[in-house]
Amino acid sequence: MTTCFADPKVEMLVARLHEQSKVQSKESAAYFARRALEVEPIAPDDADKKTFMSDKLVALEPDKAQFCYQLCRALDVHRAVEAGTSFGVSTLYIAAALRDNAVSSGGRRIVIGTEYEAAKAQTARTNFVAASLDEFIDLREGDLRQTLRDVGGPVDFMLIDVWTRMARPALELVAPYLRTGAIVICDNTVSCRDEYDEYFAFIADPRNRLRTMTLPFRGGLELTVRV
Repeated sequence: MTTCFADPKVEMLVARLHEQSKVQSKESAAYFARRALEVEPIAPDDADKKTFMSDKLVALEPDKAQFCYQLCRALDVHRAVEAGTSFGVSTLYIAAALRDNAVSSGGRRIVIGTEYEAAKAQTARTNFVAASLDEFIDLREGDLRQTLRDVGGPVDFMLIDVWTRMARPALELVAPYLRTGAIVICDNTVSCRDEYDEYFAFIADPRNRLRTMTLPFRGGLELTVRV
């Protein structure tokens, strides 16, 4: 896999994590296929599903992650927010972009990550240290409806790759901080379109000054701009 940053240490780490994600994605597909045969549909708060997913590496696909890196470089991002860190794969791409921005033009750079599962947050922190990118990452553990109440200043870029019903709360909290021209990326907005109805309703409200389009990545990738 060819990555978008010339850092062998980070490149090797994200390649390993992407491979791990690929294997676990197959396990997840088999699990949900089996659950789909049950008489009752899986409830949002299904305990068995939560237990199964609690240790699964849910990572943004490599092409989407590289796209986020390129956007963060093009925007010269200083502050980014990520809703749904998991093991920190996409966080590493964003943090690498912010580090490269700092090398190019200086200034304080930070990506604020959020992760509900304590075990995943711990693994993510280990990955951040292994990549020597931890100084660019503020990982907040817990419910994002609490952890994103204050992001500390203007936000240039946001990535939403979280349980679909948490997408709108995440955007609502960060929206007041989005600077004009800021970009919000949200994953799987085609494959999970019906589950994003509240998210799209928020974007469509003209008071929020957001314009959006769906990009043709696998599953759909929403690119939204604060205007």
